[in-house]
Amino acid sequence: MRKEIKTEIRINATPAKVWAILTDFEKHPNWNPLIKFIKGDVAVGKKITVRIEPHEMKGMTFSTKVRAFEKHKEFRWKGHLLFPGLFDGEHKFELIDNGDGTTTFKHGEKFNGILVLFFKKMIEKNTTHGFHLMNQKLKELAES
Repeated sequence: MRKEIKTEIRINATPAKVWAILTDFEKHPNWNPLIKFIKGDVAVGKKITVRIEPHEMKGMTFSTKVRAFEKHKEFRWKGHLLFPGLFDGEHKFELIDNGDGTTTFKHGEKFNGILVLFFKKMIEKNTTHGFHLMNQKLKELAES
């Protein structure tokens, strides 16, 4: 079973400014309604610890491996619940320079595994809403 969340928002700020906010992990608890912390050596191939609190849900903390970390462009990780194939998620942030001082921020996640069916409603409602809330807060910070 597979499920994917795709969101995007246009931000009136450069990719450098958006990236600076997104990767200032110590400040996430102050502004981010979805991702409460990211800890560890954020580099490709390294393990990090992430805490996500989807809208109106109990949060979860998990270890994951960084798959991409390209300055001003992309940050992506993939994690698993207990073991691969049960409930996997590949989370992605992508920044697109629109060439006019604005950035298109794409934020998504691809879920797969045998438990996706059981979490489908949570993903569609709470997790997707949390992505939109985070995108809006990031926009507000970058444009202020």
